Amino acid sequence: MTRPYTILSAAMSVDGYIDDATEERLILSGDEDWDRVDELRASVDAIMVGANTIRRDNPRLGVRSDKRRADREARGLPANPLRVTFTASGSLGNDAAFFRDDNFVVFGPPAVPLPVMLADLARRGVRRLLVEGGSAVHTAFLTQNLADEVRLAVAPIFVGDSRAPRFVQDGRFGTGRMVLGEIRQAGDCTVMQFFPDADRYWLRQCIEESRKCPPSETAYPVGAVIVGSDGREISRGYSRETDPTAHAEEEALAKVSPDDPRLKTATIYSSLEPCSTRKSRPRSCAQWIIGSGIPRVVFGLREPSRFVVGAGFEMLAAAGVTVVERPDVAPEVKLVSTLYG
Repeated sequence: MTRPYTILSAAMSVDGYIDDATEERLILSGDEDWDRVDELRASVDAIMVGANTIRRDNPRLGVRSDKRRADREARGLPANPLRVTFTASGSLGNDAAFFRDDNFVVFGPPAVPLPVMLADLARRGVRRLLVEGGSAVHTAFLTQNLADEVRLAVAPIFVGDSRAPRFVQDGRFGTGRMVLGEIRQAGDCTVMQFFPDADRYWLRQCIEESRKCPPSETAYPVGAVIVGSDGREISRGYSRETDPTAHAEEEALAKVSPDDPRLKTATIYSSLEPCSTRKSRPRSCAQWIIGSGIPRVVFGLREPSRFVVGAGFEMLAAAGVTVVERPDVAPEVKLVSTLYG
């Protein structure tokens, strides 16, 4: 993994503000939501905030619950996650709670690019990162497509003051329509989970499907999901689900009527490049996809040449299908292939 799995977390008003414009901090959520955040903090390896958040709020960025801290220590982890910040100026007071012990990392000065910071954290063993603001930090992660999840607690109040900080600032957000995950209530707040990068989200669903594959010495574990243009799942499947020689894309397509109009605007996701040739069937997965009329294919890893020489990308593209390769997800696909293939 080249960077940690990254979760952005914030509480905001109905009109999108994370604070008001006064000197006193606006309390948006209550005990139930704080406990939810504490549980989330206990589940990560590091918590990041920007330098402005440290100057303004002086957060401790620790796990409050004694039991959760003890549970972390029982698993061989520090009681609290690593604290992380970055600064271009270096103007951080030594008396800040952030510096209360040596379990912290500061990037800069000078300014360090986010991808460089994330790669460094991954090398330090940080697999899950929680980002708690502020606005400029959240904006940077989202505009650079570096967030895997967004968790927002929406408080039932309005701030109504454009001078106050919002969850994000102006920016070019190339994530498109996000995938909505869980919705829950925490006190009087509504907590929503979003996945900003829909392609990355669905590819990870494919990887989870691939874990279901029966072991084989002559085929890779592969998962596939078909998603409609409305963002809703149509079907899914995994290799060898119903037949020892069946492929994941084939299994997913078999669960949908060929006349289903949703296929004409759908995307099929596959953890591995759809095959262009195969020994066990007269028709390859690329040919099945072309015949279905699905106009877009997204996959995580090119098919290795261990069993056959694959050219699914080229075959699909030549037929007018939009094909997207996501090498950022490839390491996760390779890991499952190593474990299950």
